[in-house]
Amino acid sequence: MIELSGWGRHPVVATRLHSPPSPGELCALVPELDDYVARGNGRAYGDAAIGLRSSVSTRRLDRMRSFDPETGRLTVEAGALLSDVIASFLSRGFFPPVVPGTKFVSVGGMVAADVHGKNHHRDGGFGAHVETLQLALADGEVVTCSTSSNPELFAATVGGMGLTGTIIEASFRLRRVESGWIRQRTVAAGNLEAAMQALDEADASPYSVAWIDCLANGQALGRSLIHLGEHASADELARSGGKSRFPVVGAHGRKMPFDLPGFALNSWSVRSFNELYFRRGTAQTGEARLVPIDPYFFPLDGLLEWNRIYGRRGFVQHQCVIPTASAAATLAEILGRIARRGEGSFLAVLKKLGSGSGLMSFPMPGYTLALDFPVRRGLFAFLDEIDALVARAGGRIYLAKDACQSRRTFEAGYPALAEFRRIRRDQARSLRVRSHLAERLGI
Repeated sequence: MIELSGWGRHPVVATRLHSPPSPGELCALVPELDDYVARGNGRAYGDAAIGLRSSVSTRRLDRMRSFDPETGRLTVEAGALLSDVIASFLSRGFFPPVVPGTKFVSVGGMVAADVHGKNHHRDGGFGAHVETLQLALADGEVVTCSTSSNPELFAATVGGMGLTGTIIEASFRLRRVESGWIRQRTVAAGNLEAAMQALDEADASPYSVAWIDCLANGQALGRSLIHLGEHASADELARSGGKSRFPVVGAHGRKMPFDLPGFALNSWSVRSFNELYFRRGTAQTGEARLVPIDPYFFPLDGLLEWNRIYGRRGFVQHQCVIPTASAAATLAEILGRIARRGEGSFLAVLKKLGSGSGLMSFPMPGYTLALDFPVRRGLFAFLDEIDALVARAGGRIYLAKDACQSRRTFEAGYPALAEFRRIRRDQARSLRVRSHLAERLGI
């Protein structure tokens, strides 16, 4: 037995960890296990990738199986990391169709969480770009899933948090890009209403995301920096004065060497950081500038093990999505409560989402707000209050980030739950697949 956690380092639970070196050995292993779930690179924040008794690591299943440069179709094993895909193909003029906020995620995890990126409002989540999956059921049988082959099982696996079986490999198409740079334009918004309006007006922009100062209040409640982006062309790079067309991607950054003490993150330090960050961002508004792909898509990856900033007790990332009709009022209420509490997050992100592609996918047309909170006394009672606001507005909580939502909140937010349970039972035969997340939420 070993102790595992998600990226938030909370909760920490005991499990048996298995690391089969090949798909064949994985398929021989899983019929012998009870109460297990697959685990990629451990970047789900809470308890989604920890089995009640056993966890099956896919990290040794990291081979790239095939690539067609004419179509961009790539087939990789589930344990391959997004960082490896980008490092291998960006210099050849290809980039993944959707990327989340870190490149250190496994492809299998991206499918299981149906991850979304800064382009969800236009291009949907990662699952919308997956063409086929190889899925190992709990009895070891491997089935091919797509929109035309086992379509119900495919829909349940995309966004299903690994509960239909173990993803062995996935095929999807990379998109062609002319450079490894993003043309970024920054818009400063003085409050939440202006930020949401800026995101609405940026619907034509391929990528958009807003950083929010979640401790600002009064007339400045929800003041934001909106970062709009699109892939820069080769001609732009040629005019830029010597920039390499494809800068190095994936080089390891600095490492957080120790856990910060609990008192380091307080209202004063977060307010100070937010003030400086907002001023610096405001000074960069105006003309677009070229930034490498790494800092635009993966700003936190430059500091390895950045989760140690929150101390040994860990943190919870709370990410909700609110339907468009009720988003403005609900997000204002959430931000107001955070500002009054005085323990805000310096990592607060607002994005606009479209529809999800899987039965249990998180996205819905509306706005998603993600915030980090260090684990401290009173946090979970406070998040219960926030969850009640989300449920009342018809929203839901992202399962890949969740560590503490109640069954009531979960069931209110995922109306396809009954159908998902049926597919798990009848087609996936996966009731022995049980994560701590699934047990906590009664999935």
